[in-house]
Amino acid sequence: MNDGAALTGKTVEGTVVSVDAMGGDLGPSAVVAGIAKSASKNGDLRFIIHGDKPELERLIARKRGLTEKCEIRHAEGVVTMDAKPSHVMRNGKGTSMWSAIEAVRSGDATVAVSCGNTGALMALSMIRLRKIPGVNRPAIACLWPSRNASGFSVMLDVGADIRADAEDLLQYALMGASYARNGLDLERPRIGLLNVGTEEHKGRAELKMAADLIERVAGPADLEFVGFVEGSDLPSDRVDVIVTDGFTGNVALKTGEGTARLIRELLGQAFRKTPFSRIAALLAYTSLRRLSKRIDPRRVNGGVFLGLNGTVVKSHGSADPTGVSAAIKLAARLATSGFNQRLAARIAQAEETASNVIHTKDPQP
Repeated sequence: MNDGAALTGKTVEGTVVSVDAMGGDLGPSAVVAGIAKSASKNGDLRFIIHGDKPELERLIARKRGLTEKCEIRHAEGVVTMDAKPSHVMRNGKGTSMWSAIEAVRSGDATVAVSCGNTGALMALSMIRLRKIPGVNRPAIACLWPSRNASGFSVMLDVGADIRADAEDLLQYALMGASYARNGLDLERPRIGLLNVGTEEHKGRAELKMAADLIERVAGPADLEFVGFVEGSDLPSDRVDVIVTDGFTGNVALKTGEGTARLIRELLGQAFRKTPFSRIAALLAYTSLRRLSKRIDPRRVNGGVFLGLNGTVVKSHGSADPTGVSAAIKLAARLATSGFNQRLAARIAQAEETASNVIHTKDPQP
C-alpha cells in the first residue's frame, strides 16, 4: 500500500490530499468510497489516508485502481463526535485526525480533509498549523448556492467560534474576499454584513462598528462593501461574501441544508402522489434532475478553515460518498491554486492597509 517512499504535497505526480478516514457518522467505508469517486474524476490526485490500516487496506482493495494512488498511515485512535476539543488537544496525538493534520504540517500533503468533530478539528489545526500572523480568530467559510454568475456566495464564519467582535468581523471580511478571489475568480468581491435589517441603525453595537471598519478599508483592500444584508439576501445576487459570527452562520447553514432536503422530499412526494403526477414527473425528468442537483447540499459540502498556516477542509459529519467527494474536490482546487500562500500574503497586505486606515486620524477641519 505504498508504504515505501512517502507522497509529497509538492510532487509532480499530482496534488496530495490527506484524509482522516475514521471521522464522520458513516465510518471509513463512506470516506473510502468518496475518495474512489474523486480519484475516478481526477487522475492527478494522490491520497494519504489515516486510520485503521487493516480495515482501510481491505476497503481500498475493493476499489479498482485506488491502491496505487493511496498511502495508508496507521492510527489507532479516533476522535469521537462528542469529544471535547480541550481533551483532544491534550490526548489526540495517536488519532487519525491528528495524523491527517500532521501530514499537512510536515509538507507531505497540501491539504487535509476530515468529516470529524468540528471543534476538535479546529483545535488541532490551530495548535499544529498555527494561525497566519495578523489573524485573531480563524473562521470556517462555506459556499452558499446563490443567483450569482458563479452560482455561489461565500459565507463565514459558519461555526469555528460563536464569538466575534468588530475587528474579528473585519478580518473575516478580508479572508472571505481572498477566498472569493481564489475560489470564485472574483476580482473585486462584494462584502455584506449579516444583520436583522439593512437599515444603519439596526443591529448590535459590534455590527455597527464592524460596518464602519469594513467601509473604511474597502477601497485600499480592493473590495466593495454593500452594507448590511438580511437572511433573504443569502441566495441573492446582491453580495459575494456574507460575513457573520460562527453562531449565526452555523444556524443559517444548517437551516439551509434542512430546507433543501425538505424541498427535495416534498417534490418527490408530490410527483408520486397520483398516476398523473407520475406522468408529469417523467415529462419533467430532466428539469427535475437539474433542480435536484442544484439544491443538493452534498454537492457543495466542505467548509474551509481560513486563517491557518495550512489548508484544512471540514466535511459534514454525515457526509456520504458524494459529500466526501465534493469536499475533496474543493480541497484539491484550493491546493492546486496555491490558495493558502495567496491568502497569507493578502492578509498581511490587508492588515497593514487596515491598520493604517483605522489608526489614521481624520484631518481636523
